Amino acid sequence: MSTTILSVKDAVQAAIKYFNELQNIIGLSSFNQNKLNQDLRLEEVELSDDRSQWLVTLGYNISDNLGIRSSREYKIFTVDAASGEVKSMKIREV
Repeated sequence: MSTTILSVKDAVQAAIKYFNELQNIIGLSSFNQNKLNQDLRLEEVELSDDRSQWLVTLGYNISDNLGIRSSREYKIFTVDAASGEVKSMKIREV
């Protein structure tokens, strides 16, 4: 019996949607949210060995308070390969 797994495209879309929803919850201004979304990039995507989850890494730039210098931050989203539900979001250390 074969279980249908979510496509990589759908897994990435689920991670991006989850990320954007969290930005709304924490109350980023529209300007900051738009800037963050412009910098948002897909960095990595991997299907787990048991094919039960997608690991999606998204990266974005964070500016210092003066806006002079920025650094790249990364988040790993664990997406259930059957349902498309995001199960976790973790900081990826570089």
